[in-house]
Amino acid sequence: MSVTTLIIVHTVSLFRDGLRLALSSTPGFSVVGEASNGQQAIQLVDQVDPDLVLMDTDLPGVNGLEVARVIKRSHPHIAIVLFGPVQNGAFVVKAIRAGVAACVPPNVEFVDLLGNLRQVRRGEYPINDLVLASPEVAATVLEAFRQMVGDDDIQTIFSPLSARELEVLELVAAGHTNREIAARLDISNQTVKNHISSILRKLAVNDRTQAVVYAMRRGWIKVMLPNG
Repeated sequence: MSVTTLIIVHTVSLFRDGLRLALSSTPGFSVVGEASNGQQAIQLVDQVDPDLVLMDTDLPGVNGLEVARVIKRSHPHIAIVLFGPVQNGAFVVKAIRAGVAACVPPNVEFVDLLGNLRQVRRGEYPINDLVLASPEVAATVLEAFRQMVGDDDIQTIFSPLSARELEVLELVAAGHTNREIAARLDISNQTVKNHISSILRKLAVNDRTQAVVYAMRRGWIKVMLPNG
């Protein structure tokens, strides 16, 4: 795989130094610049056009979310990974809207950060996994997307999925396994697998989480929280 170029944006120089050193010794990544605030980051992106921006959310002046929006408008091909409060549903919603590919907690272990960076490098969106990580985040994200669409408009939005497929996807969103879905709907485990394969194919997504987020964005499904 070709080398992925990235810039690091963080107010603490010691943090940037440590991250640069760690990434410089990791095959497949090359740190091509650093910035200590949002304005510098925007200017640096224009100069070096990296593949990826690894950035803190809490920046002086222009915060990381706003910087992400600016970068994605002018450089849509650049992937953005944010350090931020991943258990905060409102933050996750804003990050998704800004086009962020992944969010990690500020105290993330380097091995976990590297896993996220490699996923992003493959064109994946680990931020989607945060939606299903906790019921609270899922509920916040769903409500935000419903407000974006408007409750009166939800039923008029075209969905390529059948009623049964939407039913299956809602149960996936609630965190149920294939076996649990089969029991609830009184169908075989293989039938559930077939439905999920059909859903992924119709939505042109790679996994269950992406399918859930895709459908939530468009108001096709409701999230049924565990024990709810």
